[in-house]
Amino acid sequence: MAELSGFVQYRFRSDENDADILLRGDADWVRSKIAEMGLEDVGWMMPIGQESRATNTSGIKTTSKSKTEIEIDDQPLGEKPLDMGPEPDPSRIPIVRRPIGELDLSGELRALGLDNLTKPDPIELMEMFAELDEPLPVQGTMSVDPMAEAWLRELMNIVVRDYGFTALKTSDIEEIASKKLGNREGTVLEVWLESLFSAGKLVKVHGGDNIGWGPSPRWLAGKV
Repeated sequence: MAELSGFVQYRFRSDENDADILLRGDADWVRSKIAEMGLEDVGWMMPIGQESRATNTSGIKTTSKSKTEIEIDDQPLGEKPLDMGPEPDPSRIPIVRRPIGELDLSGELRALGLDNLTKPDPIELMEMFAELDEPLPVQGTMSVDPMAEAWLRELMNIVVRDYGFTALKTSDIEEIASKKLGNREGTVLEVWLESLFSAGKLVKVHGGDNIGWGPSPRWLAGKV
């Protein structure tokens, strides 16, 4: 450890040992305390309350303890790079004007090869859900009913990945998957869904008189 004098600060921190030591005072006193604790070869010490010279600082030359001189390169940057691309041509930007409200959004989506999202039909979802293989139970101590939770995640997978929707109403979940969800219905089902929401596994979507439930991304990926 460098021999410093005057007022100094010593700091040693170890997350492994849950230690955080900070000493401030005269250098000789601080070194004596470091020796008492057997910390001579660890930590770092620095002066406090006095000027220190900058090192490894590009563009700064120290001329004295009280003055510093900053070197500024004022040479011209030179010619413009040759790889900047062509000059902008505003005349090549297409101008599209239409009366307000006459945009055919569905037509524009079709022109881009995108279909309109169709709301999942409960009967169709029920048929797809019935054809699924039995999933593995959800792992983790936070799950109240691992098998029911696994089935719910399978249902949400269909809704999100096949239909592009993010939530289902409580009544739709009950109609489609009640038997796979431990025969939960009505208030019992809603309380269970609420518990999954509190655990960060579902998100709640409020819409009018209905409440929708959607999967959190981590839960859908099987990470929670």
